[in-house]
Formats: sequence, C-alpha cells, structure tokens
Amino acid sequence: MALSGLGIYKLLPKTNCKKCGFPTCLAFAMQLAAKKVSLDKCPDVSADSKKALASASEPPIKLITLGKGDDKLEVGNETVLFRHEEKFYHPSGIGLLLEDTLSAEEMGKALEEIKKLDFERVGQRINVNLVAVSCKSKDASKFEAALKAVLAGTSLAIMPMTEDAGLMGKALELLKERAPLMYRATNANFKDMAKLSKAFSAPLVANAGTLEELESLVKNLNTEGVRDIVLDTGEKNLAEKLWDMTEIRRLALKKAFRIFGYPTLAFTGGENTFQEAAEAVTYVAKYAGIIVMKGRAPWQILPILTARQNIYTDPQKPLQVEAKIYEIGKVTDKSPVIVTTNFSLTYYTVEAEVEAGKVPAYVVTCDSEGMSVLTAWAADKFTAESIAKTLEKCGIKEKVSHKQVIIPGYVSVLSGKLEEESGWKVTVGPREASGIPAFLRNLGK
Repeated sequence: MALSGLGIYKLLPKTNCKKCGFPTCLAFAMQLAAKKVSLDKCPDVSADSKKALASASEPPIKLITLGKGDDKLEVGNETVLFRHEEKFYHPSGIGLLLEDTLSAEEMGKALEEIKKLDFERVGQRINVNLVAVSCKSKDASKFEAALKAVLAGTSLAIMPMTEDAGLMGKALELLKERAPLMYRATNANFKDMAKLSKAFSAPLVANAGTLEELESLVKNLNTEGVRDIVLDTGEKNLAEKLWDMTEIRRLALKKAFRIFGYPTLAFTGGENTFQEAAEAVTYVAKYAGIIVMKGRAPWQILPILTARQNIYTDPQKPLQVEAKIYEIGKVTDKSPVIVTTNFSLTYYTVEAEVEAGKVPAYVVTCDSEGMSVLTAWAADKFTAESIAKTLEKCGIKEKVSHKQVIIPGYVSVLSGKLEEESGWKVTVGPREASGIPAFLRNLGK
C-alpha cells in the first residue's frame, strides 16, 4: 500500500539539511509521495528506511532501456499527464518496421534509408530509435538472416517480433549484446516468454486486446518475475488506441495503479503515408513510449521527429544557444556584423540564411533568456542597452575594422538609441530571415 507524505516523513532523517533541494524533510516527503522526486535525492536515508520506502520511491511509470551506446533508447519514467505541469523527460522512441520476407537487396536498401533518418534541428540531433524485425515468413532461417542484416546494418535498438518462443530464444541469443525489446507476450505464451525475458534480461511487450486482459497478463508476467514490460493493447483504430493509452497513463499517474506503471507501444495503421504520419504525431502527444511505423521517407519522418522535439522541450525553458560571436563562412575584419537573440530557432534560421547568401558574416547573439526577437523586445530582454552591452563585452570590436551593426527589422525602433548607447552605426536589416541573403548581397551597393 502506498505511503502518505507523513508516513514517508517518519522514515526520513528529519534533519532538514536541504541536501535534497527542499527546505525541509516534510516538503521532500510530500514530493516523494506525489512521485515527483526519487528517494536517492536524500543522501542520509538509512538502509532500513530505503527498504521500507522502496515502493514509494519507484517512479509511477517504470523506466525501460533498450539498445546500447549513443543510440540507447530510454522510455517511461514520466511523472505528469500534461507538459505544463512539468516537462516530459524521455521522448517517444520512433521505430521502423521491416519484415523478414524482404530480399537481401531490399533489406540493404531499407537499412540505408533508415541511416539517413538522422537530422539536426536547432542544434539538436533528432533521429529514429528502433528497428522492428517481423517474422512474417514463419521461417527460422529467414528470420535469422533478417536479424543479422539489421544487427550489422544499424546501431539502433532492435525489436524482434515473433510469438514463437523457440524463434525468440534464437533471436535473443543473436541480439543479446544489443539489449533488444521482445515482441510479444500473450495469454497463450507468457510463461515461455517470461523465461526468456529473465534469462536474457530483455524487456518484454505484453499484448492484449482490452485493458482488463492486459491487467491480467501483466499480473501473470509479474508473478513469473518479469519487471521490465512495455504495454500494447493491439491493433485498433486511432480513437480506441488513444483512449487506451490515455487511460493507462491516468491510472498509473493519478491512481498509482502499479500494474499499468509501464510505457506503452503503438503501431501506426494509417491507410496512406500522410495519415500514418498524423497518427504517429498523435501517439507521440498521448502517450506512446514507442511508435512503430511502416513508412520511412524523410519527408514523412522529419515532421514527426520535429513534433516530438517540441513536445519534449521544457515549455518554461526555451531552447537557446550560447550568447557569443558566431563566425559564418570565411569572415574577415570587413565582414558584416548581425545582432540577434539567443533563441535557438532564431539563431539557426539566421545562420542558414547567411550561409545561403554566401556572404561571410559575424552573428552576435544577445542573452535574451531564449526568447525570440519580438518576444524579447516586448519583455525588455532585447533592448538598445542590452545590445550595446553585448557589443562592448563580446569582443567583436577586436574582430572587425568597422563599427557597423545590423539589427532585425522588427526592432528598427531601437536603431537611434542603440547608436547613442554603443557608438556603432546601425543598419536596419530585413524583418524576415528569408530576406537576409539578398540584403547581404546588396549591402554597401
């Protein structure tokens, strides 16, 4: 039975040492009861208390780890339903489905396509995370060949898909160094799959059509000693699947229902590539830990990865770059100087347009606490005084032989005061970043 905040407090040191980041032990206990912190934040808790508080310190949704190295995928361990309550920490894994009926040539081509699904956006790497290999042929040799091809062709996490425990055992032996995800355990095969899961320390997908059946299956797997589980309610239409995953999340977070305290998995089933992409984005938002897709075209995958990046960004801490001088192209002391804010999307948009204009330039980013130009200006974070201070301290004066600076067109109102504050001649640039290439090419003409 879950302990209350006061019950947890009785087992804490009661020293109010603040080492956990909270002002009192009681405050920490309340947060622990709400599943918003972990017990390891308290360095002085006794071994006996740790044992007694084991269930209270467990996250409401268990963290499941797949794969190895830089391509390791972690899902679960979320503590809130809505992002405005607290940021989401473990982005949904995006998986691609390959079938063992593909020829060697088709498999090689598919793996090359998957390798290309790795992008950079606003300074962050966004990519797919998992390859699911389905034993559609029911043939052991074809399944093994497909798994070997995937093992050699990608460093991503792998999910072998078969209900045959014999085939799954051979797959796990082959993939044991890659920490694979087993798909799937059902009410018909859960005992055999549970044995394999424990023997290879491999997480296991529990698959059942209804929440009641899924509850029963998870209980059976727990009884067999399986603790690393991913939940799947099977193939359903979007509305039904969305309801299932939302209900599972609510029960785990709001009702502390431990049986559903695991991440979920969903397969997209859209009739065309556009519908599949839209369905995948829906599952990212609510609340799939892993989404497996058939389509792998870059134009289809990139919007999904972009939506995931946005959803899993802390809404209270915008993505931002370091406030400093950036040199774009082979700059000289005569290169133009552009000033903007340190909001990542703003900077990388400006950077791309400067590169497109093929005119080397310095871009000086002011610390606007990650706000865009207009937002920062409205909040008094991007002012004539702050820009002048940045120009004075950043070292740009030592890099150029002129004192001319370009400001965004949307804040042209700052030009006069900025000249007074900084002593630099101010040129008002275009309002939209798309106008930068032409503007730079015509500068000085």
